[in-house]
Amino acid sequence: MNIQFNPEDYKCKRPFHVEPTNIVSVNDDMQRVTDEASAMNKRIHYYSRLTSPADRALIAPDHVLPALDEIYVYSPLGTAFKVDSCTDGYGKNSSLVTIFMIWNTMMGTSILSIPWGIKQAGFTSGIILILLMGILTLYCCYRVVKSRQMIPLTDTSNWEFPDVCKYYFGSFGQWSSLLFSMVSLVGAMVVYWVLMSNFLFNTGKFIYNFVHDINVTDIVPGTNGSNKVICPSAASDHPPQNRTVMFSSGNRTGFELFEEWWDKSKTVPFYLIAVLLPLLNLKSPSFFAKFNVLGTVSVVYLVFLVTVKAAHLGMHLEFSWFTENEFFVPEFRILFPQLTGVLTLAFFIHNCVITLLQNNRNPENNVRDLSIAYFLVGLTYLYVGVIIFASFPSPPLSKECIEQNFLDNFPSDDIMSFVARIFLLFQMMTVYPLLGYLARVQLLRQFFGNAYPSLFHVLILNLAIVGAGVAMARFYPNIGGIIRYSGATCGLAFVFVYPSLIYMISLHRAGQLTWPALIIHIFIILLGLANLIAQFLL
Repeated sequence: MNIQFNPEDYKCKRPFHVEPTNIVSVNDDMQRVTDEASAMNKRIHYYSRLTSPADRALIAPDHVLPALDEIYVYSPLGTAFKVDSCTDGYGKNSSLVTIFMIWNTMMGTSILSIPWGIKQAGFTSGIILILLMGILTLYCCYRVVKSRQMIPLTDTSNWEFPDVCKYYFGSFGQWSSLLFSMVSLVGAMVVYWVLMSNFLFNTGKFIYNFVHDINVTDIVPGTNGSNKVICPSAASDHPPQNRTVMFSSGNRTGFELFEEWWDKSKTVPFYLIAVLLPLLNLKSPSFFAKFNVLGTVSVVYLVFLVTVKAAHLGMHLEFSWFTENEFFVPEFRILFPQLTGVLTLAFFIHNCVITLLQNNRNPENNVRDLSIAYFLVGLTYLYVGVIIFASFPSPPLSKECIEQNFLDNFPSDDIMSFVARIFLLFQMMTVYPLLGYLARVQLLRQFFGNAYPSLFHVLILNLAIVGAGVAMARFYPNIGGIIRYSGATCGLAFVFVYPSLIYMISLHRAGQLTWPALIIHIFIILLGLANLIAQFLL
């Protein structure tokens, strides 16, 4: 029998009791407890009687505990099984897995808005900003990882970053970190609802047209050929985006009825309530965690789609630093803060990075693994953003036509885009309950001490979150805008202000704060503040 467990368990459960009974070894040979084990047992009993069981001040120290290769799991029947393969790294992740987890966690819906962000900033400026924001957010994330180690005379091994904020800023740090964490979670859930409405609409439209053999074309400008690209924003003066002109067979009355009841903003966002609201009210969403791999599959497929589309469309670039023409945008635009707002959320992992790195088998490699993960994330954003922008067919279409969700630049009957929407729709429908669960745990546990105080409390919270998503999908379905506002808001606290302030305070208390460190970190805080203000001015 090969029994494995987390070696940290035997420390947190000290003192323990070992009866001098038979031990069953791996090869089933019976053996008695050795004299050394008996002596060790007596020492542990001695320590356990010095204080009450609830007092952990005199728990048995490490030097009287058995070595890791001498640990046994004892059963109530008096037998014991020797623990095999019990090493410090058991239950931990390798550096490769840790890097992949960070990459997978950070890659989200922001990737769909990166090409639009590059268009808003300008091609060259966009590339530079992605690199600079990646470096800046990585440094601030590094400060978050190191923040626990700068607290003296306190065991912070089980602390998260909000605990660090509470240590330095008291109840203000605790509640403000909760507030900004909720902004990031609810903001992500609102973006998910808008995107799910979009993907469900286009998927339903594709299926209806295919089943009823209806050949339609969107009333929007676009290119011709098998790799059609459209410009939905140019149809703003026309009927709603889902209005189409029918060219061939089909019942016109039935088709018009379908369009009336299958509207991207008026009806589809409400249909999602019937599916997702019951899932949000489940006590545990652990079932949906099994589908996390779909996030990786979706990102890989998006990279594949972008590569194939670019191969067919070719490159369409023209460089001009400040002059804008009919088809191209300048290399530098005053709207660049819109990209920095999107990138703040795109590189945002600061509120959970400590948790992800706690399971690293080699914690001395945390900084290296975090840096590699950020490099891969930045590389993915650069690849998708640059390729979509460069291959967008200008002329005949203007680069201004690049949508906040670049999949909207491909018609609903495009097969590859249809598959991408199906992947993303199913993935988001499985992640959405997880985000709702995290929001519920953080908020209700703070107010009621219980993540599920009652169905009524949970239902009220979920109705508020779902209502925000439906309202945005109905009246403001602009994911780029939602991402940049929520990213700049939560990023102000978790990315720019708290890591820098905590570092300066810890240096000041240790008498090591220098003027260069002070100036640099105040500048970082000012950048975060300017990033937030700029979102409301541009």
